[in-house]
Amino acid sequence: MKHFLIYTNKHKDRDMATTNRIRTYLEERGQKVSVKLEEGDWEDTNADCMIVLGGDGTVLRAARETVEMNIPIIGVNLGTLGYMTEIEPANLEEALERLISGDYEKESRMMLNGRAYLGDGQTEEGWALNDIVISRRGSLQIIRFNIYVNGQFLNDYSADGMIVTTPTGSTGYNLSAGGPLIEPGARLIMLTPICPHMLNQRSIILSPEDVIDIEIPRGREEGVQTVEASFDGSHTVPLRSGDRLRIVKSEKMTEFIQLNQVSFLEVLHKKMAE
Repeated sequence: MKHFLIYTNKHKDRDMATTNRIRTYLEERGQKVSVKLEEGDWEDTNADCMIVLGGDGTVLRAARETVEMNIPIIGVNLGTLGYMTEIEPANLEEALERLISGDYEKESRMMLNGRAYLGDGQTEEGWALNDIVISRRGSLQIIRFNIYVNGQFLNDYSADGMIVTTPTGSTGYNLSAGGPLIEPGARLIMLTPICPHMLNQRSIILSPEDVIDIEIPRGREEGVQTVEASFDGSHTVPLRSGDRLRIVKSEKMTEFIQLNQVSFLEVLHKKMAE
């Protein structure tokens, strides 16, 4: 690797101390370094590696924003749990040296693509590494929606929302909603209802090749429902009765750089013990 892009969350690295620590170390060893602040505009880059400073949320945003650039990602944990951040600040220089020397492996993670078909004939598209969440907008209310898989009706739901997640996203909102944990290298799509209003509604695991359609019908007393689809908790698309969201496995992948040959179960054990 010769060109490193540092993607910094200034709320986590307020004085830019870690950013400057990385930049100085790399530049002193003849590497090219660019810095991108999380809230700043993107410029064209041909970086060999993106070092993301923050927590899992920052990694998710970086992955979504660079989906067209195909830059391998490695995270430095400046957050709390850090399931997706490989490097701890205490081991930073050692990790950088291994990146420079090529002592690492790569792992590809699947992403989701969601396309909303709106009542006015417009469409809107987004990508997610973790999950796409359908949730309510405005006042507290139960959401009604219908789910189809490969064109076949699966079920109608009354719930606070629905999480459509990748294996990577299983440790996020899905976990909080009672969904199972999945090894992040797996290939599948999981549906987890949020606070379902029936006792027998649990997570459903589907093939990565399945096509999922979530239809927003009329609500109680035929009222118009207003909800939103959130892509990795960032990009949102408003939906209302009559709209439909189609979710499939994306053709795009996120590539993570791995320095440590630590199994998902070891990481999970460590995080759950913290």
